[in-house]
Amino acid sequence: MEASAALDALSALSQETRLAVFRLLVRCEPDGVAAGDLAKAVGVPANTMSVHLGVLSRAGLVTSERHSRSIVYRADLGRFRDLMLFMLMDCCDGRSDICAPLIADLTPCCPSKETVDV
Repeated sequence: MEASAALDALSALSQETRLAVFRLLVRCEPDGVAAGDLAKAVGVPANTMSVHLGVLSRAGLVTSERHSRSIVYRADLGRFRDLMLFMLMDCCDGRSDICAPLIADLTPCCPSKETVDV
């Protein structure tokens, strides 16, 4: 990821409503959420939500797909992964003792399906 693309994504996420929308979309993967439902969920008017979704879309953090009369938005997890990797690349200058605690903190956030009791 280029620095300019990372700056666009970070800028898009640096606003409270957009951050809330993106986090909601991540939680709703892979189904996505219709734009109107997003507006209701975060408590903003539909036209305001449209502006926020446009910013997130231009930053490459969300994708949209028309379903009948609704537009369903999804988080672009590949782009988000690229952003996180951009932020972490060379974070420790080859010193694993610096990155190890960060990696340990990130690892348990999403238990594998094999470890989840059904």
